[in-house]
Amino acid sequence: NLELYFNTSFELLGKIEIIELKPDGNDIKLTEENKNEYLELMTKWRFTRGVEEQTKAFLHGFNEVVPQQWIQIFDERELELLLCGISKIDILDWERNTIYKNYTETTKHVQWFWQFVREITDEQRARLLQFVTGTCRVPIGGFSELLGSNGPQKFCIEKYGKDNILPRSHTCFNRLDLPPYKKYEILKEKLLFAIEECEGFGQE
Repeated sequence: NLELYFNTSFELLGKIEIIELKPDGNDIKLTEENKNEYLELMTKWRFTRGVEEQTKAFLHGFNEVVPQQWIQIFDERELELLLCGISKIDILDWERNTIYKNYTETTKHVQWFWQFVREITDEQRARLLQFVTGTCRVPIGGFSELLGSNGPQKFCIEKYGKDNILPRSHTCFNRLDLPPYKKYEILKEKLLFAIEECEGFGQE
């Protein structure tokens, strides 16, 4: 017999605090008849009251940035979309909103890059986007609304280096330094290695 009651305890600043799960919980013994209620109340406390102060602090800070009346007009799915962006990557939108330095959109290396983007999986596309921009999701307005460290900044592909090095990214500027590889197979190999095997490699 564990002699459990409708209360729970936790440590706060080195002191054990006792919390009642319901009014007069310290005097209500756990029994076979009320065990389901006990489990429900304990679960609720763990997921709500157990982090109540932390949640209040988060909401206070969040509402200083985003007023509560703005949030109330969205449901949970719309809010997730606004905060996290779009998970599905529109390749045509990506291509339309990309700029080039020392390359043009007709350069074979650029054409190879977009061939690579179309051939890889959705997960690999997300990793590629994260490698260059620091995020695996697209803003709700699409690639035209990508942000850099100084405000709006389109995805950029720049010719850089020799063909024996890996691609390099500058996440603050959404820029991919893409060497002029001699063959498509080399470009594919180097990009795959960069996004799959070298997490954090070549990023600035």
